[in-house]
Amino acid sequence: MSTAGKKTARAFAVAILSALASGCTSYQPAPKAFSEATIQPYRLDSGDRLRVTVFEQPGLSGTYTVDQAGYVAFPLIGAVPSRGHTLPELEGMIASKLREGFLRDPDVTIEVDRYRSVFIMGEVGQSGQYSYVPGMTVQNAIAVAGGFTPRANQTNADITRKINGRIITGRVPITDPVLAGDTIYVRERLF
Repeated sequence: MSTAGKKTARAFAVAILSALASGCTSYQPAPKAFSEATIQPYRLDSGDRLRVTVFEQPGLSGTYTVDQAGYVAFPLIGAVPSRGHTLPELEGMIASKLREGFLRDPDVTIEVDRYRSVFIMGEVGQSGQYSYVPGMTVQNAIAVAGGFTPRANQTNADITRKINGRIITGRVPITDPVLAGDTIYVRERLF
């Protein structure tokens, strides 16, 4: 091979390596907010189904879903804003509204009956929407989705998560916890 051919081949190899390296940096490691979100109290959002109990009021007790607009339609008091609130906050809001002319001293308790789903995409056996279970890790979620494909990167995954009203994507190890509503993307390995 001539000297000019060797220089061209080297330039081509450098171009390919820099393209590969720049492709690796398109996603950043998960920001600090990712790990902080896993230890914060659970925040409600659309798709959560709640079991609301009003002590000695069977007509008000029941199962209610947070709608797409972020509200729970509750008897007597109407739509109660729920998105972004914790369970104790929502209990307080419902009790406060019931106190306004309906009940003297309402005792309201709320539990999550069904969490909003997680979404799993990429190099997994069956991409799709799956039920969230408290304590779930990325690895558990991938197992539910049929495991890794032969081409999958099995060390980490990208998670898109809503934190304080912002949508953030970050790369995490497969041992990291998953939150309800997360979207998990398993990338193809490079080699």
